[in-house]
Amino acid sequence: MISLIIADDHPLFRSALSGALRAEINGITIEEADDLDSTLRCLSEMEEVDLLLLDLKMPGSGELFGLIRIRTDFPDVPVAVISGSDDSAMVAQVIEAGALGFIPKTSEPAVYSRAIHAILAGDIWLPDYLQSALQDQPTPDLSMQHRVAELTPQQYKVLCYLHEGLLNKQIAHELSISEATVKAHITAIFRKLEINNRTQAVLVASELKLQM
Repeated sequence: MISLIIADDHPLFRSALSGALRAEINGITIEEADDLDSTLRCLSEMEEVDLLLLDLKMPGSGELFGLIRIRTDFPDVPVAVISGSDDSAMVAQVIEAGALGFIPKTSEPAVYSRAIHAILAGDIWLPDYLQSALQDQPTPDLSMQHRVAELTPQQYKVLCYLHEGLLNKQIAHELSISEATVKAHITAIFRKLEINNRTQAVLVASELKLQM
């Protein structure tokens, strides 16, 4: 029996993929999550997860942030990324960040099944056309993404609010905390990201496409 989590913020896609996989793979059990928080909760509550199918652009995920956070917190859980984009540079980053596969969302159910079985057998699975494309990609530098993944959930939210241009008092209001606590979070963010000011923090959040 295969135990699977589908983490994607589009309910129709989750439902369609769940139904297709149940028809394709005998004895599969599937849980669903719609954002990073619910994905982390599923991973914490489930006794055994054979594979996580992860959409990079769920709320709270911020592209690679969610993947790196999951790989850090649950290093024993295999992760395959599912995405509507198959840009080879992005796929190279996904594999460098620890994903064991990349499956285009437009793939047929039989392709999902082959990918899942290959990953569970210990292989890294990519579509044939991406395997050759990745050979031409340089090794991505994910040092900043790993630093962002070290932020606490509250610090991550503060960073996103800085990106949105909110003042400290506005962030304090949004998070129901004091301005002093906001300042402490910002100091911690600067230290962890090895930056010096708000402008650099905004640039980091913009370049990494962070979102809540």
